Amino acid sequence: MHRTQRVGWLRAAVMGANDGIVSTASLIMGVAAAESGRNAILLAGLAGLVAGATSMAAGEYVSVSSQADTERADLARERSELANDPDGELDELTQIYQDRGLDEDLARQVAIKMMAFDALRTHARDELGLSTTEPNARPVQAAIASAATFSVGAAMPLLMVVVSPERWIVWLVGLTALMFLALLGGVAAFVGGAVVPKAVLRVSFWGALAMASTAGVGWLFGVSV
Repeated sequence: MHRTQRVGWLRAAVMGANDGIVSTASLIMGVAAAESGRNAILLAGLAGLVAGATSMAAGEYVSVSSQADTERADLARERSELANDPDGELDELTQIYQDRGLDEDLARQVAIKMMAFDALRTHARDELGLSTTEPNARPVQAAIASAATFSVGAAMPLLMVVVSPERWIVWLVGLTALMFLALLGGVAAFVGGAVVPKAVLRVSFWGALAMASTAGVGWLFGVSV
């Protein structure tokens, strides 16, 4: 099993968890920096969790549905072209195999064999880059995965609000969020076979920048709630 086979679910999981940690921690730090009470901070964080998870789910569903619609349209077009112009499709497939390094005669033989075996599946894979004759995109699965991982990530800074002394909420939420982000980046890099220190640094830097910016807004413009 190659690591690229993990790209789909790994991307969704990392994006959801990262967004959950960064956006919720940033929101909490911004509200806490405005000298709000614990209840107001928790309410803001909980609202951010619900809004973020819902937004992630809706965004993934809409975007992945658009991808699925495009894949269906391309497959329908291939079916039509195979029915109306099989010779042209054979020439097209032959050229694809030639571009991959086969000489013309061998490319033609392979194209004939593959089209005789399963023409639509062959064109879906070699021309469209689809592994099956059904859309690869799964909108509902993507929506559920994004909402779930966002919620898990967002729960971490919320938990810190509950257990932290009120006057240290900004610093403890920020510090633990950076720790969670570093752990997330490290695990994702390890699973994906990437360089762990580089991934940890990248995730931590952008997370710290987002949280510092939001906390700065709270300190600069905030008033007690």
